[in-house]
Amino acid sequence: MPNDELTLGLGEPGRGRPDAPGTPATSQRRHRGFVVRTDGAARGNPGPASLGGVLVALERPDARDPRAVPDASVSEYLGVQTNNVAEYTGVVRALELARELGARRVELLLDSRLIVEQLQGRWRVKDAKLRPLWAAALRLLQELPGGWSAAHVPRAQNALADALANEAIDRVQAGGPASIVRRSG
Repeated sequence: MPNDELTLGLGEPGRGRPDAPGTPATSQRRHRGFVVRTDGAARGNPGPASLGGVLVALERPDARDPRAVPDASVSEYLGVQTNNVAEYTGVVRALELARELGARRVELLLDSRLIVEQLQGRWRVKDAKLRPLWAAALRLLQELPGGWSAAHVPRAQNALADALANEAIDRVQAGGPASIVRRSG
């Protein structure tokens, strides 16, 4: 990890059932995982809100480089929401995309200390609007047979996810689609 990332601990490995040994799915996806960076944006709080998320395959040598070209991404407009709802929704959408792509492990690198601390169980989730999103994120993380980690990174290391979030608001205001999901390969 780069020196300026603050690792705040490892999440518990998921309790999901492993694939049956010897099946083609097991051979193809045994070690598949992603570095996941997400961000939320709200212009006003609450205000027009969106999310951005990037996924980079863990196998890549540049997986932890904040400038790495994503293997998959999501950019989605959420309507009027708070910034924290947008941030959490970004984590949930990115984890859903990682699951869809066969992830067995994820390493979250987030600029939201609130989310990192709450996912790690060190801070309580006091806001009722965030509880269902927090629960959804934890459920998705606990389903990962290879486990997960979450680390807080400086905002500058989250520029790609931030750009995707802001792009979603601009795109919708210009009459474009509310959501764009990109998957490579």
